Amino acid sequence: MELIILLVVVAVLVFWMIGAYNGLITLKNQVLNAWKQIDVQLKRRHDLIPNLVNTVKGAMEFERGTLEAVISARNKAVAATSVKETARAEGELTQALGRLFALTEAYPELKTNANILSLQEELTSTENKVGFARQHYNDVATTYNTKQSTFPTMLVAGIAKASPAELWEIEDAAERAVPNVNLSLGGTPRP
Repeated sequence: MELIILLVVVAVLVFWMIGAYNGLITLKNQVLNAWKQIDVQLKRRHDLIPNLVNTVKGAMEFERGTLEAVISARNKAVAATSVKETARAEGELTQALGRLFALTEAYPELKTNANILSLQEELTSTENKVGFARQHYNDVATTYNTKQSTFPTMLVAGIAKASPAELWEIEDAAERAVPNVNLSLGGTPRP
């Protein structure tokens, strides 16, 4: 009888360890998949930028520094490898693109150019997809990190070679800042 109880306890422990191990491996793969989804959207973004720069290049001859800053930021973003590096480089790219879009407002021929408007719309759509992909990645990474650091699953984390996944964080103060919106019509405010 004692042998049967011992065998049942051992069997339960073995099945629990298998389940915990498989759960960690599943979450690890979900984190990798979520990162690849971000990568797909970032590639789309990176591919759109040269088209945008080439489209505005002729009209913005005097804004060469801004165009070069966009290309430089894009190249840094493409070369980034870790989550932290990618987040930083993508923040710089977002700022450079923001400056470029602000400058296009000063050029009437660019404000009405169908190609530029289309590229801006595609970039905006891609930015939204990147945002959703980052959110999904952080959600899955947080679940994975929590699972591997809570008892009793943490006892199996070493066997599963589980290590904490980096979260995508905004490090640039300018990207974190709240935009300044001014809705005044130029006159004095009414009481």
